[in-house]
Parts: sequence; structure tokens; C-alpha cells
Amino acid sequence: MADFFTDVSSPIAFAGPDSDDPFSFRWYDKDRLVMGKRMEDHLRFAACYWHSFNWPGSDIFGDGTFDRPWLNPAMDPMEAAHLKMDAAFEFFSKLGVPFFSFHDRDIAPEGATFAESCSNLDTMIDYAASHMERTGLKLLWGTAQLFFQPRFAAGAATNPDPDVFRYAAAQLKHCLDATHRLGGANYVLWGGREGYETLLNTRMGAELDQLGRFLNMVVQYKHDIGFEGAILLEPKPQEPTKHQYDYDSATVYGFLKRYGLENEIKVNIEVNHATLGGHDFNHEVAQAVSCGIFGSVDANRGDDRLGWDTDQFPNSVEQMSLGVYEILRGGGFTTGGFMFDTKLRRQSLDRSDLFHGHIGAMDTMARSLLVAAALIESGELEALVAARYAGWDTEEGAKLLSGAYGLADLHQQVLADNIDPTPRSGQQELIENLINRTIERAR
Repeated sequence: MADFFTDVSSPIAFAGPDSDDPFSFRWYDKDRLVMGKRMEDHLRFAACYWHSFNWPGSDIFGDGTFDRPWLNPAMDPMEAAHLKMDAAFEFFSKLGVPFFSFHDRDIAPEGATFAESCSNLDTMIDYAASHMERTGLKLLWGTAQLFFQPRFAAGAATNPDPDVFRYAAAQLKHCLDATHRLGGANYVLWGGREGYETLLNTRMGAELDQLGRFLNMVVQYKHDIGFEGAILLEPKPQEPTKHQYDYDSATVYGFLKRYGLENEIKVNIEVNHATLGGHDFNHEVAQAVSCGIFGSVDANRGDDRLGWDTDQFPNSVEQMSLGVYEILRGGGFTTGGFMFDTKLRRQSLDRSDLFHGHIGAMDTMARSLLVAAALIESGELEALVAARYAGWDTEEGAKLLSGAYGLADLHQQVLADNIDPTPRSGQQELIENLINRTIERAR
């Protein structure tokens, strides 16, 4: 196999915060212990197959700009798929991530028939298994691409045509089998078109029932084949449809409760999906943790001036450290990790730009981990929060939540004791200053 990334001859190494080498990590020291656990084990980094190797650098106004020889339409599709996988595993290995993730159609071309598509995927799964054995890389998650092909224009599980529902189920089954074979830690469901463009031609209740049935079949099949990974649903508020049924973590939890899936499916939170839904990243994590459905994270960012999913590499320690703080408070990752669902900018044409984007993102997440750990270990933030909620930690506070009192009881208590609460400061600015100091000091 000829090297595609000739600018990098050996795996990227940690060189420390003072390093000026663009092909080195300044903060990501995978063996460093943070709160008694290796940094690599906290962060569980994964690189994605699709944006990095299956996207030509196109947008709605222009053709692809990237040097990706395997995307040449003149190549034999399976030959191109093997070349693409060689380049992908070269990159994963040199970058030093422990995991990768894929869509089925990223790694294997669609055939003339469904049977041919399945055969193509099986062939490439065999090839991926050999690369994984050679490199030691693991699979964070796989997923079926149920949104790109025209048959899915009106959705997959929520399509008005039951044959599309049937086809989507068959494609997902084969991809879940492939993920299971490669030892995937999770399987992700991204309903890119599970929503509506207009209510004028939509039976919303019927579509929700279809999606509920579809997900129950997925969970049942997971148990049938003994897949031990987690099933993850990825929330997204909009784009490409006007309204997605999996809008955010709270919406997904309500949906899972309705269809009896709240103990079977967790969420894969994408940072920019959170912001598109009007939430901060840390809000979505805290919401998922509080509902018991936190699973994994697609680490990226959007652009404040663009209202669409730009999938840029994360570069804000402040934004990401607050999310990591909530993850650590919730117990950290189990099967999940930080997967870089990220795109280079169309003008980043050099092959090495793919390294620079990921190196910067990994350093951002590593430093964010140090900040979050420092916040937890100092206890200052938690002490301020605990003082604010101290009344609820008393025996009387517990009785208020236990059902011991009704409205009439509380009415009588306020009258009898002349209860007249006075406002207390939330100390928001003090807390924000604490966050900034911690970011400055954490090393």
C-alpha cells in the first residue's frame, strides 16, 4: 500500500504546551492520569469515515475541491473502496486515535441490487477487520446511511411508503450485523430525514408510531444477535427537514418513554446540533445525564453567523470544558466517546490539513478535560451550587418532594409560620470568573 499522507511518517506524539511543531500534540498526552484515569480512556477519541474520506469538499454552490483519488467516478467502485480504506486506516493510525466510525455506504458502494449492496459491504467489512487486526484500532460505532439515496427523500422509518420502511429495516439489519462483527461499542441511529417538510401532507401521529415500531425492532434484533454495544439515537433539530422528530435530548427522552425504550436507547449528542436547537452543549449533556440516556458525543462546532450544520472542528476550551464537566459529573463515558464529526473548510486543500484539524480538536478536548477535572477536584463550583440548594438537602426539603404535603398543608404552613422568603444571589458573575480562572490555570 502506498502512503497517501506522506507529510507524516510516524504517529503524532505529545510534545507539551510549548511545542511549535504543527504535527504534535500540545495538550493530548494519552497516558497522563486525570482523576486516576488515563486521558485516552476519558476521551475515547474517534475519527469519522464520511466527512474525512467520503466528502469531496463540495457545497450547494460549488463542486468538490479536495484531493481524494478514490472519489474519481471513473474508478471501479470496489477498487476505489479499498483504496479509500487504505488511506483512512493510514490516517487513523498516524493520528493515534483509538477508534473510528462509519456509515455503511461510506465504506462500500451501493450495488445495482440490495443483494449486491450487501455483498459489497460484507467484502469491505472483511477488509476493515484485517486493518483493525493489523493496527489495533477499534470501532466506536457504525450506522446505516438512511438519508442520502432518493428513496429516502420522505424519510426512512417515517416514510409514507411501507416498502421504504421495509427497505430501511433490511439495510439497517445488515449494517448492525456488520457493526457487531467488528466489535462495535455502539450502533447509532441518525434519522436525517425522520421529520416533515410540511404538515399539509403529513400524518404526524402515524409517522411517530412507525418510528417507535422501527426502533423497537432494532432493539429486539440487538438482543437476538447478542450485540452488547449501546443503541444510540442522535438528536437533531432541523436540516434537512423543517422539523425533526428527534429535536433534542428532552424530545428524544419523551419519545423513548412513550414507546417503552427509555432503558434500551441512549443519545449520541452532537455539539452543533445542540446549538442549532437553541441549547448549549453542556445543557444537552446535563439533560441526557439527568434522564439516564447519555451515551456518546459528536465533537464539533457551528458558526454563530450561519444557521446550518457547518461541522467545524472544536476549538473553544470554554465551550467544551463545560460539556466535559457535565460528562465527568455524570460518571464519564461507558461505551461512548468523542467522535469528530467534522469537516475541513473547502479551501483547506493540503492532505496535511486533515491532521491539523484533528490535532487542534484533540488538544482542545484534552485541555477541556483538564479544566473540567480541575473544577471537580477543587470543589469550588459544587460548593457554590450546594449552598444555593441547601434548603432542599434538609429533612424538611426531602418531605416536600416525598408527597408528605399537599397544597392545603403548604398553605397552612405559610400562614402559621409567616413564611416570607427573601431573594438570594445566584452569584452568576462570581461563577463565571471562577470558570475563567480555572481555564487560565489548568495545565
